[in-house]
Amino acid sequence: MRIFATAMLCLALLGGTVLPTLAKTYTVSFNQIVEHPALDALRKGVQDELAARGLEVEYHVHIAQGNISTANLIARQILGENPDLVVPIATPTAQACAQMIRKTPIVFAAVSDPVGAGLVPSLEKPGGNVTGTTDMSPVDRQVELIREFVPGLKRLGVVYNAGETNSVSIVKVLKSVTDEMGIVLEEATIANSAGVSQAARSLVGRADAVYIPTDNTVVSAFEAIAKVGYENRLPVFAADVDSVTRGAIAALAVDYYQMGRQTGEMAARVLEGADPAGMPVETLKEFLIHLNPASAKKMGVEVSEEMLKRADKIVE
Repeated sequence: MRIFATAMLCLALLGGTVLPTLAKTYTVSFNQIVEHPALDALRKGVQDELAARGLEVEYHVHIAQGNISTANLIARQILGENPDLVVPIATPTAQACAQMIRKTPIVFAAVSDPVGAGLVPSLEKPGGNVTGTTDMSPVDRQVELIREFVPGLKRLGVVYNAGETNSVSIVKVLKSVTDEMGIVLEEATIANSAGVSQAARSLVGRADAVYIPTDNTVVSAFEAIAKVGYENRLPVFAADVDSVTRGAIAALAVDYYQMGRQTGEMAARVLEGADPAGMPVETLKEFLIHLNPASAKKMGVEVSEEMLKRADKIVE
């Protein structure tokens, strides 16, 4: 093979033939906080978008299993991999990468509050080597949707990991929204996925419905919350559409696969030479309603014909 390549080079030099340029193979390292359908779909969206643009990419995929210390260790490992681009998925891994990796471009995804998390000074002018996409939930619209299913909603429960910066930001917004609507917010916090079921059970009798934000620790154990909802006829709603197939009654949220495609488009621009410092943080403008009538029935909620017509997807 080497002899053939040398012969071709000699022929090209003698005859003036221009040799074809080999396509560059880029290296992209993922640091994902935990495996669950929404984040997995996002990662696939990034990969599909880069493939659709004809880019040759070698991937290093790292999963932190919901552990912040592991996320920091992975960031250090990625630094040694010397990739062309780093794509951290979710706030804790984005923070770990931004603190450790100062020169390699970073395009984060699924970060609810990039400014509050200290990743960028502003959404419009990120500066430095970091930019990406935000999945900040339309909390006011989500609570309005819950109230359509539970018209007498007076107390809304929420389960979240108080150690996740993104979750704290979302719950702060949620508290402001529920206060304005005259709804009491009942909080149940957890430190890891093992405490999700107990936290959900603590809301039985305290809440008329439960809202699960885009909290990576909680969403990774969503089936445990759905089980509590089934057993106690306690309506459970999600802030991500993938949790609807796992038992939530409904969600008004971004499509994480499409967010992955959008993140992939930003990643492609960076790989081709764009400077993250001048690329504003992006968000999806369109939100989808996914609906699970079977879960609604198990949780004692009636689904109107009007809602069935409005849903972008009905989970059978």
